[in-house]
Amino acid sequence: MRLFYFLILLVVSLPTAYAAQVAIIIDDIGYRQSDIAALSLPSNITLSVLPYTPLGKDIASKAHGEGYEIMLHLPMQALNGKKMGPGGLSNDMNEQEVKQKVSQALIDIPYAKGANNHMGSLLTQLNEPMYWVMESLKQHQAYFVDSVTTRYTKAGSAADSLGVPLLRRQLFLDNDTTHQGLEKQFKKLIEMAHQKGEVVAIAHPYPETIRFLKSNLPRLQAQGIKLVPTSRLLPISLAKKEGASPTARLK
Repeated sequence: MRLFYFLILLVVSLPTAYAAQVAIIIDDIGYRQSDIAALSLPSNITLSVLPYTPLGKDIASKAHGEGYEIMLHLPMQALNGKKMGPGGLSNDMNEQEVKQKVSQALIDIPYAKGANNHMGSLLTQLNEPMYWVMESLKQHQAYFVDSVTTRYTKAGSAADSLGVPLLRRQLFLDNDTTHQGLEKQFKKLIEMAHQKGEVVAIAHPYPETIRFLKSNLPRLQAQGIKLVPTSRLLPISLAKKEGASPTARLK
């Protein structure tokens, strides 16, 4: 009998299989042939694809077929004046232009369930344009991940005011693509996951990053951390709004 109660106590006291969850978004996808290598990563990695790029639509379609979650990597105006590329949103656009650009970009990248900003250190600081972006995303039932390219971002307040599901990037993994730099950030990812329970990280399809992640992602599971598609970290009440892909309704 004592053994029976001891076993019950042991089972109750065991930690859950995963103590934390991490979403890793690989963005800037679409221009380089080497970007296809991102599909060699586990399918619970999220791929964020730039619109109107030579490979973007094909990679998004192929990746979706292999079970990856797809996002739109939406170009937005930066403070440094860096060229945005096609489909970019700038501060001189009116409401109609912004919403049209967002909708067209969602059509160009099939199966996108959400979006995150490419650059945007200027545009994400502006209340009206971000409100228009969120209105468009809400119409297409898409979530938004703020890449947080400025501390003064208004994306969160705009999304909250409209009830658009939103997450914030908490860590960049590969600003330094040396092995030492990647290892430093990966350790920080593990540490943050244990501290916060959930972490959203962004990386890029650099060959060095892909090689590092392929070798080191198993360390997450060993640490009790589950790698999940980005939408899994949305608030439960919003994440349950599943169904057809937002862009599927546009076809």
